[in-house]
Amino acid sequence: MTTDKTDLKNFSQDQLIEFVESLGQSSFRGRQIMGWLYRSGITEFSQMTDLAKVFRKSLEEKCFISQFTDPITECADDGCVKFGFRLHDNNIVESVLIPEPKRNTLCISSQVGCAMNCSFCLTGTMGFIRNLSPSEIVNQICGVRDYLLAQTGGEQAGPGRVTNVVFMGMGEPLNNLENVLTSLSIMTDPRGLNLAERRITVSTCGIVSKLRVLGERSSVNLAISLHAVDDDSRSELMPVNVRFPIDDLLEACRNFPMPKRKRIMFEYILLKDINDSDNQARTLARKLRGIPCKINLIPYNDSPELGYKGSGRNRILAFQEILRKAHYSVFIRNSRGSDISAACGQLAGKNGNQAVLKKTSS
Repeated sequence: MTTDKTDLKNFSQDQLIEFVESLGQSSFRGRQIMGWLYRSGITEFSQMTDLAKVFRKSLEEKCFISQFTDPITECADDGCVKFGFRLHDNNIVESVLIPEPKRNTLCISSQVGCAMNCSFCLTGTMGFIRNLSPSEIVNQICGVRDYLLAQTGGEQAGPGRVTNVVFMGMGEPLNNLENVLTSLSIMTDPRGLNLAERRITVSTCGIVSKLRVLGERSSVNLAISLHAVDDDSRSELMPVNVRFPIDDLLEACRNFPMPKRKRIMFEYILLKDINDSDNQARTLARKLRGIPCKINLIPYNDSPELGYKGSGRNRILAFQEILRKAHYSVFIRNSRGSDISAACGQLAGKNGNQAVLKKTSS
């Protein structure tokens, strides 16, 4: 859909107030509208019954309320659901719902494709197409919320709503920072999606020049995709390291503004005979000294197209034990959704009208 009208879901609360004031309305009207926009089933201004009819008519002429409808869905054996949301320009962006007994975590995307070109990630094979707008980011949550509400019960574990959000889908969030920050404001606004900041995580490959801005303007959780302990190895796996070497990245993490009780999550995909040796575990422990952190070890989800192999279970456990003996909190991520290419590193939507989710990636 192309339109000259303004999508009100692109505005944070403050931005929405500024917009309605430009229309000659009081700031209170902006707060009223915000209270309507993120309710399920609200698609027309005529439904906003506490607004004057003349104002509703003006909004209809100038604005619209975007939404994602009829997503492509694919369900994994373990209960994960992958969503393909078709955008107005026919691109597809993917999200993954990970249900658990007491929560529903949604992995969302911040870009169509990705420019980072990490050699172990299928999303990188798409290349970068474009940034997502704030509305395209938050509408992933709204679309999955509506999906959950439509369930008759029993098919989905966990509560009937999205409780946690992770920016770990397609794209590098810090390369779309302003739109991501606006979307975070909407997610955490009591009149918006009303999510707690502690339930939202932004994962980045380490755009050092933008890390501090994220920390100064939001208090969500930070995850760093590290995946190697020396510059040569990391540059081979993650070209971003050429611009932002490991030591610079870790220094930025030491100086990252966050509450004392919070910790940075370092993510580390274990690749057989590449980054999984005992010596590399010891080096990792040494390099992370002084950073309030925890470590998430990620078994690699094999993608024949990319040529890497994941470390065996025993190797992963040995790597974990070395880090634990160095007094780190170390977790092994339970891979979910791999049978539908919804696991870490497997997302990769593509254009077209066919059901693209059978072919994958990110």
